[in-house]
Amino acid sequence: MSNAQTFLTQAEQDALVECVREVEKTTSGEIVPMIAPASYEYPRASLIGGLVGGALIGVGAALAFGRNDMWLFLAVFLAAFLVLSRLIEAFPALKKPFISKREMREEVEEAAFTAFYANGLHRTRDLTGILIYVSVFERQVQVLADKGINDKVDPKVWEEVVAMVTDGIRAGKPGEALCRGVARCGELVAEKFPIKADDTDELPNLIIGK
Repeated sequence: MSNAQTFLTQAEQDALVECVREVEKTTSGEIVPMIAPASYEYPRASLIGGLVGGALIGVGAALAFGRNDMWLFLAVFLAAFLVLSRLIEAFPALKKPFISKREMREEVEEAAFTAFYANGLHRTRDLTGILIYVSVFERQVQVLADKGINDKVDPKVWEEVVAMVTDGIRAGKPGEALCRGVARCGELVAEKFPIKADDTDELPNLIIGK
C-alpha cells in the first residue's frame, strides 16, 4: 500500500468525498482532490547520496587503518556506494537531503499539470475543472483550474487554497485541510459559475494514486 493510500484514513476519505458533493451543489465547478504518492522518483538523489556516503566511508576507512592507500579507498568507496545507493532507492525518505527544494517544486508543478490532463479535468462541459493536487513525498500542493474558470477568476486566488491545505497537512490534519480547501474553491467560483439545472457530476470526487 502506497503512502498516498494511507495519507487519509477511510473516514477522512469518505468525509472529503461528501465535502466535494456538498460544495458542488452550489457551483458548476468540478473540484477534484488528488493524492499522489510522489511527483517524481528522483533517481539522481540515490546516485548523489551513494557518492557522498561512499566517499565519506572510504576516507574514514583509510584514516582508521592509518594508510594512505588509494586502492583501499576505492574498494571501500565502491562497496559503500553500491550499498548506500540501493538503500536510498529502497527507502525514498532518505532521498530528501539530496533533493533541492527548487527541484521538488518544479517536479510537483509538472506532475500536477500532467495529472490535470491525464484525469480529464480539461474535458468538462463548461471547462470548469479544478484540481487540488497533493504530492505526499514532497508535502506540496498545487491547485489548477481549467480555462473556463481562469478566464473569469484570477489564477492567483489559488495560492490561498494552496497555503490553507499545506498548513493543514503540516499540522497533521490533512483531511480537514482538504475539506476547507474544497469549500474555499467553491466559494471562489460559485458567484461566476453557479449550479445549473442540468448540471451533472462529471469527474471523480477523489483520486488516490498508487
